Amino acid sequence: MQSLFAAHIDMLSTTYSDALAALKSRGSEIEAVLIHSGSEQYYYGDDRDIPFQAFGHFAHWLPVSRPDQFLYFTPGQKPVYYQVVPEDYWHDQSIELADWWASALQIVRLSSSRELPRQLPDSNNAYLGANPELAAALGVQSEHINPQALLAWLDFERAYKSDYELEQLRAANRTAMRGHQAARDCFLAGGTEYTIHNAFLQACNILESESPYTNIVAVDAKSAILHYQHKRRDLAGESQVLLIDAGARVQGYCSDVTRTCVKPSVHTVFAELLAGMDRLEQDLVAEIAPGRPYLDIHMAALVGIAHLLSELNICHGNSDVLMEQGIPQLFMPHGVGHLLGIQVHDVGGHLRNREGGLAKPPQHSPMLRNTRTLAENMVFTIEPGCYFIPLLLEPERGGSRSEWINWTLVDELYPCGGIRIEDNVRVSQDGCENLTRPFE
Repeated sequence: MQSLFAAHIDMLSTTYSDALAALKSRGSEIEAVLIHSGSEQYYYGDDRDIPFQAFGHFAHWLPVSRPDQFLYFTPGQKPVYYQVVPEDYWHDQSIELADWWASALQIVRLSSSRELPRQLPDSNNAYLGANPELAAALGVQSEHINPQALLAWLDFERAYKSDYELEQLRAANRTAMRGHQAARDCFLAGGTEYTIHNAFLQACNILESESPYTNIVAVDAKSAILHYQHKRRDLAGESQVLLIDAGARVQGYCSDVTRTCVKPSVHTVFAELLAGMDRLEQDLVAEIAPGRPYLDIHMAALVGIAHLLSELNICHGNSDVLMEQGIPQLFMPHGVGHLLGIQVHDVGGHLRNREGGLAKPPQHSPMLRNTRTLAENMVFTIEPGCYFIPLLLEPERGGSRSEWINWTLVDELYPCGGIRIEDNVRVSQDGCENLTRPFE
């Protein structure tokens, strides 16, 4: 691990040095970068803190998710970690310094962030983080607080993972799949959303606050709510469908995995649709290779869903007609996936280049989060879905596209909710590595 992390720090140092050199060639005076992990936040009118998550560009440098920590980078010098450990008998403020990562950094221990001004070199510093008032107090010029040109460069490069990062992402997938198996077993044994959720957490050996995002544990019709947030403690009748979207975090790196499973008594067409969606998801993963636009994968997902809707008589007409009418988007309103790493929906998905040029999603799929061209060591999700969402479908009843929808069958499938299958994948030299399926 130590050699992997050292190589990761070397990669980041090169990225930041190149970024600063590029900005300097355009007239920038920035000489060094101070990255702030973020500050503790509290619920309004309360002294209860909101669970903390370190700023992504800080977490990219070291596996410490604690408030008011700082990383200082100057080209050609060893990165400095200003480790702030308050003197506090109310809370445990200790931070473990593991040899495998601490040796790659110069560590300066402080008891308060108020000591930081005396430590910082007298340079033209940029500040990256969520506290511009702190940056100003540290003497950072306003134009150097979260400069967009620097952030665009760093956001663009975050898509490419080091070997160290890939190891953490594999481990996060391994952990998540233990949870998914436990969740499936709990569901098939008659568990509620609440008990399924707890089965996942227990199998992963994590607290809810340690999850990379709020688990989606949706039974039956609730699985058609894309970001369903509740955990019902009882079920109305015998449940038939479970959609669980849940991941794990290892050293700051996230997995984001979705599985849909059904009981044998589920509607026959829905069971066939689930089998078809699983095949489609694996076919999409097989299409991944360097040089392919991610938009191509998204379009292939829509075409695949159109085929399934036609073959299962959920919709009338062939897939070409359904695509022309925009019917698949009624059943899959989201994009086929997103970049993944330190953040679940990682940054830079719409960036065309390091200079900040944008490649916006097409009008027919405005929720597509990734429009990049695939390149080696990019990591992202592939997550086609097919849902029976009344809010989207009912306005079409009696409208110009109504004739293409088999309303009798749709009405029967509404109680089943929806399907999503999601894996995490890495672009390899000539194809891809599925980071999820090996742990199925």
